[in-house]
Amino acid sequence: MATEMKMPQLGESVTEGTITKWLVQPGDTVKKYEPIAEVMTDKVNAEVPSSYNGTIKELLVKEDETVSVGTIICSVETEESAEEKQDDPVKKEAEEHTSAKSDETDLSQRTRYSPAVLKLSQEHDIDLTRVEGSGKSGRITRKDLEKLISSGGQAARATEEPVQQPVRQEAPVSKQEVVSATGDIEIPVTGIRKAIAANMVRSKHEAPHAWTMIEVDVTRLVQHRNKVKADFKAKEGYNLTFLPFFIKAIVEALKEFPEMNSMWAGDKIIRKKDINISMAVSTDDALYVPVIHGADDKSIKGLAKSIHELAGKVRSGKLSSADSQGGTFTINNTGSFGSIQSAPIINYPQAAILSIESIVKRPVVIEQPEGDSIAIRHMVNLCLSLDHRILDGLVCGQFLASIKKKLEQFSGE
Repeated sequence: MATEMKMPQLGESVTEGTITKWLVQPGDTVKKYEPIAEVMTDKVNAEVPSSYNGTIKELLVKEDETVSVGTIICSVETEESAEEKQDDPVKKEAEEHTSAKSDETDLSQRTRYSPAVLKLSQEHDIDLTRVEGSGKSGRITRKDLEKLISSGGQAARATEEPVQQPVRQEAPVSKQEVVSATGDIEIPVTGIRKAIAANMVRSKHEAPHAWTMIEVDVTRLVQHRNKVKADFKAKEGYNLTFLPFFIKAIVEALKEFPEMNSMWAGDKIIRKKDINISMAVSTDDALYVPVIHGADDKSIKGLAKSIHELAGKVRSGKLSSADSQGGTFTINNTGSFGSIQSAPIINYPQAAILSIESIVKRPVVIEQPEGDSIAIRHMVNLCLSLDHRILDGLVCGQFLASIKKKLEQFSGE
């Protein structure tokens, strides 16, 4: 007898994962907790451990295949499972009955769509409310839509009444196909790139984005950091960047305006108690968003250490699932690439994302009682994208004004 293993949920709001590599093959003996596969989601790369001692019987998901959480990915031959099913048929029947009952009472889950399902439905104009799902509790899976599309994409409209065609007929317009020409380079889309794309599409599709920006004079901050960075590097062994100073000011502002530290949950808004800062970290081929947990309890030195450790984990491929969970507000340090203005996409389901742009020297008019003057100052733009279902311009403006005040009055103490 074989025991089934399912795709685990590797993070908050994660609904699917991609098997990037199998570490075992049918016939291999495995021990409990021994890794059997490498899985990638839109939040993290992780190894899936075996839940049993036994022998791999069958691999049910191919490498680079994306499946929903709860999908059976392989079967393991275990003596324990064989004895349990053989010796206790009454227990087996009770478990099957409980499972069936659970499915019946969980039909509301069918309207929770994964990023891949949303993306396909938009690309092919599919009405998801008219699609029969084959997943658990009737949930619509990517395979359901792929089957629908391959059959002509009309099944989703099967229950609609015929629509009378207008008198004037237009020539049908087909979607343009992208064809490679001589000299073009075809680059396969990796699983992590697909996951990023799906998450971005979901955010733009579901969250009505609004955008605002504020200009900040960070001359005092620049002078202080330049003064202490050499000593910091000598003591700590890594560079002191500007990012921990910005995060500290942002965290303090989040305390003043807790509305910014919220999430959209369909029929309610959840205002998070903890302040956990998600920060975008890029590699050569992907973007990861590790989380600084308890950021409001950390000093600038503590934040600098967390940033250094998380960035190191990302670039060495050692980022764990726990390192990417629980974020409540996202910061994007686009200034490190020389950007001076951007409109970031919200890290769904968070309420907002803030981009810190490049610090540049500019001539600025300084207002003084004895008369205005012009001086060269270090200026930076802070760009905020917000979910307009949760936040309005007033609170976002106050939030940015608070950050501006903290940074411009920075004393280094």
